[in-house]
Amino acid sequence: MKIDNFFSELKRRNVYKVAVAYAVVGWLLVQVATQVFPFFEIPNWAVRFVVLAIVIGFPIALVIAWAFELTPEGLKRTEDVGLAVAAKQPKKHVWIYVVVIGAAISIGLFFVGRYSAQRTSVESGRPSGPSLPEKSIAVLPFDNLSRDPDNAYFAEGVQDEILTRLAKVADLKVIARTSTQKFKSSPENLPDIAKQLGAMNILEGSVQKVNDQVRVNVQLINALTNAHLWAEIYDRKLTDIFAVESDIAKTIADTLQAKLTGSEKISITKTPTVNPEAYELYLKGRFFWNKRTGADLRKAIDYFNQAIAKDPNYALAYAGLADSYVILSVFGAASPQDSIPQARAAARKALDLDDTLAEAHASSGRIAGPFDYEFDRSIAEFERAIQLNPNYAMAHHWLSWGPLTALAQFDRAISEGKRAVELDPLSLIDNADLGGNVYFNARRYDEAIAQLRKTIEIDPRFYLAHYYLGQAFQLKGQLTEAIAEYQKAVALDDDPEALAYLGQAYARAEQRDEAQKILAHLKEEAKSRYVSGYAMALMFMGLGDKEQAIDALERAYREGAGNDLFTVRVDPMLDDLRREPRFEALAEKILPSREFRSSSK
Repeated sequence: MKIDNFFSELKRRNVYKVAVAYAVVGWLLVQVATQVFPFFEIPNWAVRFVVLAIVIGFPIALVIAWAFELTPEGLKRTEDVGLAVAAKQPKKHVWIYVVVIGAAISIGLFFVGRYSAQRTSVESGRPSGPSLPEKSIAVLPFDNLSRDPDNAYFAEGVQDEILTRLAKVADLKVIARTSTQKFKSSPENLPDIAKQLGAMNILEGSVQKVNDQVRVNVQLINALTNAHLWAEIYDRKLTDIFAVESDIAKTIADTLQAKLTGSEKISITKTPTVNPEAYELYLKGRFFWNKRTGADLRKAIDYFNQAIAKDPNYALAYAGLADSYVILSVFGAASPQDSIPQARAAARKALDLDDTLAEAHASSGRIAGPFDYEFDRSIAEFERAIQLNPNYAMAHHWLSWGPLTALAQFDRAISEGKRAVELDPLSLIDNADLGGNVYFNARRYDEAIAQLRKTIEIDPRFYLAHYYLGQAFQLKGQLTEAIAEYQKAVALDDDPEALAYLGQAYARAEQRDEAQKILAHLKEEAKSRYVSGYAMALMFMGLGDKEQAIDALERAYREGAGNDLFTVRVDPMLDDLRREPRFEALAEKILPSREFRSSSK
């Protein structure tokens, strides 16, 4: 058939008309699916099905138009309709009306959709356009539907385990538990929560535990459209809980079209223990660890030890033990001498049992830098933890706060600190340390003040942010504002270090009597609780006694209080002591000047 005859035949058989009409009606159906389906909470897979059906149907419609023709006698094969008969048939203009009306409706739906999306974005404070990553998720607290309220630890533990498995997938952005805990399981305003957390998708759920039977109910929701993407109910025995958690994590990753590497597939299906009693004890340990008080950390240590007694090869329980001991002195529940050796031993045992535990590598990094002063090894441990769990906000935070700041690698420290805040946007400590530790030690005081004010907006009662803010004001020469912030910190918490900051500020403001009262109080406190040598050094520096200040820092070094000393080369609060021979000798023990100069370039 000649090409001219072919196109004439296409016209005669109405193929052109069918193609145009099909395209317009198909576009109309796509607009209906994309704009109307979400309103009725119809899942996204239904939209994809409609689009796919329209695409597949297009060539089928053209083939039918070529092969058949509609006549007054009905549908007949085109070959059976003579040219003369076809020519005598009256011209039909119905297809033109279909095209025009379909095009008008399609265009209307298209612009209504765009306008409503822009308007929603403006009203919710979000810029128009995709500001949230599609492959991002926040796991909200699971409701405890058990009759026994003491089973709250189990619901929280299941939520935490699912989150931890998801966090190991590099292609996903997973919001840390610290930020999600303030929301209830089935909140009313999902778009607002999505904006606060920086996550497009929300996992809600509930857990009911009766003896050895467990029911887990979960649903995955697009927070911006309220579309339910997936839901499932699992009724299993307690011994099958790891399989449930793995299946939930894998299904979510598949639903969000996240790419999993071979090692990630293995890690999210791993069974950490075969002993259900050990698992429950571990969950209780994490429940109290998450409360972050000295007394609760002691309870966590007890439960982790009980879990280990039930299963001596339970690597995660050793990691929990290391996590608890490593921050015990930070919360005034022990001296570094009485907690860091135990943390070091627990982290080493965890890695001996399972070298793929991000938590154990992070604890090792936390010890290696601030306490062992092995900063390169500390960085390597944190990098390994992040490689194993890219969404581990605490590893990013500790890497930023610890070795990178100590070595004056501030650009990278700020980058890691911002990543920690991105993954855990409502974490008070992550936000506060970015301002009061990283920006402060980088001597970028204006940025420190701005970041700390953001932290105080999240929780005005977070004392640490107030005394960090006081530091920044003090180094900017705004001593009156600094004292006001230190006073707020002392009113909110009885931390001896906060009191020491207030005391040294009084001394520098010529209120020496007030400063002496605080010094006497700290000396009395030291008889019954741990008061750091760094806190005493602050007081003595404020009072102008450099020798006693250095004595106090040397005592801190002997006590293993590396948490206070590891930033000795960059801490602006210690500037009064620089060039003092004893101080420089102490700094050389912590971070040799040659190593510091080569690392900070």
